[in-house]
Amino acid sequence: MTEIPPWTYLMDMDGVLVHESRMVPGADRFLDGLREHGMPFMVFTNNSIYTPRDLRARLLRSGLDVPESAIWTSALATAQFLNKQRPGGSAHVVGESGLTTALHGIGYVLTDTDPDYVVLGETRTYSFEAITRAIRLVEGGARFIATNPDEKGPSPQGTLPATGAVAALIERVTGRAPYYIGKPNPLMMRSALWALGGHSENTLMIGDRMDTDVRSGLESGMQTILVLSGISDSNTAERYPYRPTKVINSIADLVDHVADPFAA
Repeated sequence: MTEIPPWTYLMDMDGVLVHESRMVPGADRFLDGLREHGMPFMVFTNNSIYTPRDLRARLLRSGLDVPESAIWTSALATAQFLNKQRPGGSAHVVGESGLTTALHGIGYVLTDTDPDYVVLGETRTYSFEAITRAIRLVEGGARFIATNPDEKGPSPQGTLPATGAVAALIERVTGRAPYYIGKPNPLMMRSALWALGGHSENTLMIGDRMDTDVRSGLESGMQTILVLSGISDSNTAERYPYRPTKVINSIADLVDHVADPFAA
């Protein structure tokens, strides 16, 4: 009898494990199952506002115990990318503590005087002054990086403009498109997989979005599962020219099948 290879699990956070700060039912038992079977895992988010410590605290409040080392953000992926591209460089950052902490962690100098990069991340305090400064630095020769392409995000009050929308404004003025690091760029997936020591052929990406989660997993050579506990419904996958390996209602459907997720 052929032994089933161990799986490495990569999963989006919002819509998969939590939904508007509330735990998706069964997510705690799913994580317990991963630990019981010794399955390595990483939780993803394109949101660059928070540090892994912040996100761990948020997950704990919802009832989920995820260590900081198992949380991967677009800010961390951006820092890893810049550290490989230009070690010891400098950047002007439009963003929050999740991004500035990640860049400080690789030894980057944050400055608005002749920086190597303008790095745009998520923030709730975009200002005309900050955007104008970023535009002038990009026009002056700074390379333009954005943590993720998401154009809008949710809030209790309604839709908020996100990184991709502000990046489009800067691009329109400067004529220079940013390089996006977060999903669906496979770079974000591969950087986390490298940190886990995993291989794409035995890795499963679980997400609630076709355009970011499933696409990035597919383009990284991974198996993919679309859950319907976030923004997608039973008809969503049919609207795309590519498909996930499997569609399930929620992560709870995998609780008893973590060793063989496609038997669920």
